[in-house]
Amino acid sequence: MDIQQQAKPDFRIGGLGEIAIRCSDMDAMCAFYEGVIGLEPLARRSGSIQFYKLGEGVAGHTQVLALFGPDAQVRPGLHATGGAIGGSESSLHHLALGITPEEQDKAIAWYQAHDIAYRIENFDWIGWRGLFTTDPEGNTVELVAKVKEPAA
Repeated sequence: MDIQQQAKPDFRIGGLGEIAIRCSDMDAMCAFYEGVIGLEPLARRSGSIQFYKLGEGVAGHTQVLALFGPDAQVRPGLHATGGAIGGSESSLHHLALGITPEEQDKAIAWYQAHDIAYRIENFDWIGWRGLFTTDPEGNTVELVAKVKEPAA
């Protein structure tokens, strides 16, 4: 299939459904996403899979972050990789979670108070400010907020 020659689809994506990350250390990853990022589990952890609610989603499908531990079953044909590949070896560039500017300021203060390494980057061309940290397996996690109108 030559993608460049295809007509534009006649459907629209309504939002993110799920981001799934394969993990080597589920306990450390769950502790990070609950204790550092502040996500609430959708339900109690079931074996090597944990889901976290990110937002309301589209048409009844909640937006989620899914963590898949080393024992999570790989379904051939569905999953490109069966193992965790974190940090610079991963094809995941970063995970960005939307947040209000006020909540982002609270996150910065909380990170400072708890000695959590972070960096801030301003994206003036679009009016966003990103607050970046790294999870236990080397994935970059951004809390992004619209803080001003884009630069002209």
